[in-house]
Amino acid sequence: MSKVIEALALPNGTMIRHKTVGYTGRIDGTTAIRACFTAGGELLGNAASKHAFQYRVSVAGESLRRIAPAEDLEILEQAAQVICASCGHSFHSKLGFEGKPRGRCRCGGWICPICLSCWNGEGAEKRACVNERKRQSKKLGVKGKNASA
Repeated sequence: MSKVIEALALPNGTMIRHKTVGYTGRIDGTTAIRACFTAGGELLGNAASKHAFQYRVSVAGESLRRIAPAEDLEILEQAAQVICASCGHSFHSKLGFEGKPRGRCRCGGWICPICLSCWNGEGAEKRACVNERKRQSKKLGVKGKNASA
């Protein structure tokens, strides 16, 4: 009797690495087409599988997506719920966005879409970031031009 493994809830955009094959990519949904299922990097064909679905993985530079079960994937970076230390706004992080709201700052922190400050999630103390000051002054400069027009 086949047993369905409990599904890991990996959101789209989660950065992963395949444990045996070694490719790195992002989760791009799931598939329930059993003819495409793999295990350990090898195609299972039409063999019975204990999985209800497998993850589609988009790899940069490849036109086709790869398919893999959760056991074969190593999570490198997962989307998360972030609460800004400056303004208290809660938002979902977006992986792969560098220097943009909801993405990563050059210093490694998450950028708040409301106040544009960055925060690394460690403790409540606020640290100074040169990139944060540039983003905020640019935002204030744009507001100043629109207000005078």
